[in-house]
Amino acid sequence: MAFDIDGVLTDGRLYFGPEGELLKSFHVQDGHGLKLLMRSGVQVALISGRHSSAVERRAAELGIRHLIFDCDDKRAALAELLAQHHLTWDEAGFMGDDLVDLAPMALAIFAAAPADAHPEALARAHYITVRAGGQGAVREVCDYLLTAQGHLERLIAEMLP
Repeated sequence: MAFDIDGVLTDGRLYFGPEGELLKSFHVQDGHGLKLLMRSGVQVALISGRHSSAVERRAAELGIRHLIFDCDDKRAALAELLAQHHLTWDEAGFMGDDLVDLAPMALAIFAAAPADAHPEALARAHYITVRAGGQGAVREVCDYLLTAQGHLERLIAEMLP
């Protein structure tokens, strides 16, 4: 399952610090959902049109190994990643929010979009979250996938005493 970053894992706003550094805000529930998804055996990738050290740090905290930055063609990038892991589009999901995300959304077997995505992304999504990007939308998708695969109840049971 691959995710766009700006507008999906974040609210899409860009903050610049006094030294010109790019700052981003992440929802903790999204991170936990991604960890649960990986724990269930799903490989997770983050794909973005820009580079961000904040995303690198967050991905490292979560254990996400597949990061693609400065990506002009997300379809080609995801196709290459799928080929490296001997996977097909019929085994891939993609969550995006804008026009640059339409190609991987159209090819993946599962496409998701946050509630505040561009209308064209919403029209192509198999699943539209209730929450906006950066506000727990990724967690909704993770829970949806974990439920569909029969893993969510088991993961919850493992957390209980």
